[in-house]
Amino acid sequence: MSSVSLSSALTDVVGAKTAASLSRAFGMATVGDLLAHYPRRYAQRGELTPIASLPVGEQVTIVAEVRAVSARPMRGRNGTLLEVVISDGAGTVNLTFFNQVWRQSELRVGRQGIFSGKVGEFKGQRQFAHPDYQLFDDEDEARLNAEARQHQPIPIYPATSTMASWQVEKVIAAVLPRLEKIPDPLPEDLRREEGLLPAQSALQRIHQPDFPDEIEPARQTLRMHEAFVLQAALLQQRFEVRQLVATSRPAGELLARFDGALPFARTADQLAVGDRIEADLVQGWPMNRLIQGEVGSGKTLVALRAMLQVAQSGGQSALIAPTEVLAAQHVRSIARMLGPQLAPELMPTLLTGQLPARERRKAALRVASGQARIVVGTHALLSASTTFADLGLVVVDEQHRFGVEQRETLRAKGMSPHVLVLTATPIPRTVAMTVFGDLDVSTIRTLPAGRPGISTFVAPLAEKPGWFSRVWERVVEEVAQGRQAFVVCPAIDTSGGSVDVDAPQVPAVEGESERTRWGVVQVAGLLASHPGFGDLRIALLHGKLPAEEKDAVMQAFARGDLDVLVATTVVEVGVDVPNASTMVILEADRFGVSQLHQLRGRVGRGSVPGLCILVTEAPAATKARDRVEAVATTGDGFELAEVDLELRGEGDVLGDAQSGARTSLRLLRVVADADLIGRARSAAEAVIDADPTLAHHPDLAAAIRRRVGNEERAALAKN
Repeated sequence: MSSVSLSSALTDVVGAKTAASLSRAFGMATVGDLLAHYPRRYAQRGELTPIASLPVGEQVTIVAEVRAVSARPMRGRNGTLLEVVISDGAGTVNLTFFNQVWRQSELRVGRQGIFSGKVGEFKGQRQFAHPDYQLFDDEDEARLNAEARQHQPIPIYPATSTMASWQVEKVIAAVLPRLEKIPDPLPEDLRREEGLLPAQSALQRIHQPDFPDEIEPARQTLRMHEAFVLQAALLQQRFEVRQLVATSRPAGELLARFDGALPFARTADQLAVGDRIEADLVQGWPMNRLIQGEVGSGKTLVALRAMLQVAQSGGQSALIAPTEVLAAQHVRSIARMLGPQLAPELMPTLLTGQLPARERRKAALRVASGQARIVVGTHALLSASTTFADLGLVVVDEQHRFGVEQRETLRAKGMSPHVLVLTATPIPRTVAMTVFGDLDVSTIRTLPAGRPGISTFVAPLAEKPGWFSRVWERVVEEVAQGRQAFVVCPAIDTSGGSVDVDAPQVPAVEGESERTRWGVVQVAGLLASHPGFGDLRIALLHGKLPAEEKDAVMQAFARGDLDVLVATTVVEVGVDVPNASTMVILEADRFGVSQLHQLRGRVGRGSVPGLCILVTEAPAATKARDRVEAVATTGDGFELAEVDLELRGEGDVLGDAQSGARTSLRLLRVVADADLIGRARSAAEAVIDADPTLAHHPDLAAAIRRRVGNEERAALAKN
């Protein structure tokens, strides 16, 4: 029997039919992909899974014992129905087979096995229709092997309706004995320091452990493999970016004039991050930096200073924003910060798809000629018709709103331009290392002095429904003092029962069918009939309005011509109205922790304290309510980012920041393995610093090629 390597194609090793099934079910192509499909848990022979908790509608795998078998003619149709009852000693579930009476000979009372199928329900009783199953050894053989195998764990793999757990186990069991010696990607000193297993032993033990205590050392070894290989790939990518040639952009009198005219002193963090960027722009390679900071911490100021440094040598900067409203606001605030001396010289220009054709042509001409040295826009900047004279800096605002391809399209309009990515969504350290490890990350924590702060309260309508009327009284009281208020809804219109484009993507909560659903349309109707709002100036804002109308509404609110703005999450990013003191968020449990924090940051930006009221019907002690309570407990966005990670799990947080199915984490967990990821990064930095092309680390280079395929490598290069 010929040996196989991790790079061997599954088609050649397990046959075309099985390989096709594995590809359809899990996207596997190689032996390495197969062996990286780790068991999600282990069962013991004789261990019986609680049947009472089986979720209806889901594909599950359970260990159970046959308790009863019966066959009877089907009513109203030809054929026989075989019914089998299996039990875990506490609950039971029915198996049904149509016209398969022959199964009686193997599904005998007392037999134990693994059963897999989609949980259905018939007359209040859980059931599997035509499940897959694998029975343990027959009684005679079982007696002979019982002592030897009683402690041997049974791997339970992630499965699908077409590929059951034991089918995966069977394929892996056939491949493992043929596997040639696996090269170890870890440096020997790291493996020794961490007390880890050789790679071959770790793979063998995670798939075929003889005893339960062999599993965790194998997992720990493979977790470090995953962390180390990913960090090495990211750091190697960072090295490769630094081999590109970029135009050096030294600071000059433009930046000096701007700093000299600032009416306030920059914070310590703004100074430190500004110095770092100033040094980056002078280097001969492209800057690739992520700036994270709280709402209102001064990220735009830091980015504008970088634009002035690039403009000094005649270069242009392009700032891409996720919405028309935000792009228009950026242009206004940049022009305001530049003042009458610098604004005409740099000509900040707005370029969006919704501009009238004549204005858009004029803007595009200023950009193409190099006359506009600061350009702000939306996706219109990505258009093939948009060209730059000398694009030296790309600034991406709210990076999570743009895909890798969009960022690369903009970057390709210049010759290796510098890149600055801004986010007001604080990123936990381990996520930053795991997802943005090829970027240099800077943080602005301190807020400018004089901010009055925001008080946040929960209005728990499940326990105190009377508080709902008090919420609206508070809004009226704030407006009576000359202030303004936001009311944020999770949808535009809930009457149609359809999903709204602006609705946040948060799982449904307990009591879903009984809860009140609030959309912008419904709230507008409520306030129109509320006696306290009769004289107030109210406007609506949501994603389906034409761009000109959205911008007009936002500008009217910013000028103070409106008292209350009822909106969806289009106000989440960048909207700056210093006189807005109050934020009411309805159905707050439908939003994520970070999103609630972002929304809250829209108030308290002027001289008056901010008030945020989180209205929720979610019952106490549910995950939905925990999210809301967490936001009310602290105003520290970095602390909330860690809470968010704990509550949601890294799957949601990581998203598809690095595209490609194979970049998703397998054993590694960014919360539980934070220290391990840190150690892996330090070790990987030492290796890449000494040997950036990995010429002397061929096993690590091979592991990176397997782990980060061509698509993922391209995505990293564009990131």
